[in-house]
Amino acid sequence: MDSIDRVRSLLHGEPVDYVPINDFFWPETLRAWTWQGYPTVGADHELAGFIPFEESERQERPISPNYYFGFDMNDGSHFQDWFDVMPIVGFSRIIDENEDWYIEENGAGAMHKYWKHKSGTPEHVHFAMTNRKVWEKEYRPLLLEVDRRRFNFGEIRRELGRGTRHRLFTYYDHLFLFEILRQSLGDICLYESLLLEPGWILDFNRVYTDFIVAHMRLLFQEVGKPDGVWVCEDLGYRNALFMSPRTYEELFFPFHKEYADFLRSNGVVPLFHSCGYIEEMLPRMIAAGFSAIHPMEVKAGCDALRFAEKHRDELTFVGGLDVRVLEAGDKERIRVETARLIKGMKSLGARYIFGSDHSISSNVSLDSFEYALQTYRELRGL
Repeated sequence: MDSIDRVRSLLHGEPVDYVPINDFFWPETLRAWTWQGYPTVGADHELAGFIPFEESERQERPISPNYYFGFDMNDGSHFQDWFDVMPIVGFSRIIDENEDWYIEENGAGAMHKYWKHKSGTPEHVHFAMTNRKVWEKEYRPLLLEVDRRRFNFGEIRRELGRGTRHRLFTYYDHLFLFEILRQSLGDICLYESLLLEPGWILDFNRVYTDFIVAHMRLLFQEVGKPDGVWVCEDLGYRNALFMSPRTYEELFFPFHKEYADFLRSNGVVPLFHSCGYIEEMLPRMIAAGFSAIHPMEVKAGCDALRFAEKHRDELTFVGGLDVRVLEAGDKERIRVETARLIKGMKSLGARYIFGSDHSISSNVSLDSFEYALQTYRELRGL
């Protein structure tokens, strides 16, 4: 059984030979790890990652961690701007910047402030799409036609082919409705509109669901179908959701289900990513037709084992290892927490893919991460 068969079987509730593994990394993490012994290769190497170095080091890239660490999954879309979902295609403009940050306007008329040398949630600065009239006049018409310029077909074809050649479970990932709303309207306007203008939110979600389905259909035809698609919607923060379950059911659930049904009808497994607290949404994710949930963020109130106790026959659980344990660097604690997760999932008979509960930050040393992998490999067999 190789990686692609292993993950496919797991997602369909069939027996596998061992617990698969997958994870995600901040760009600066692999840069920092190269100083700790992580290997680099030329930019055109078969195993080169898509994460670039600084300008002076552009010819060298870290090896893709999918291959270096022996992961079972491969992201066919993990490079910048692989799918442009903003209304104005290909638009971005730097409004202001200094050595540490820059303010960028996107194709929805929104301005966000980003750090230059570290990852993090952008600061909201300004939004143009603050009412339904602006949406209907300036942005909605731009989303009604399929536009080939929204995809980097060459890079997608390259990465999908690479994953297939190495027999990994391949996937695309992209923002969906709630995350696009946040990038377009900003948090304040969005949360007010969920309650005060639900008709606008429904129209936005209708247009964008049709838009994404049409473009994914084009991508499937032009490049090929991955094994799965991660739908990225950060629905929770610490110990709570950004909206009530009732609001979710009225304004988002029908579109999530429709998109999951579209993916399944094309032989593609629908997978769901949400940072933050997500427990109350799990029955709704199952009802919508998603096969897996990621990453089960511990500091936000999630517990992968508690989730598995309730839903082990209905979902595959991906992630769940508290990244703060890795950041602390205490090897005994790393071993204990890794063992607790893997042994606990086995005892429950749950479908599980090992990984962190968010992503690997630059505060995690290469040595700590490799020690977690060593422990994982000792315990992964079923």
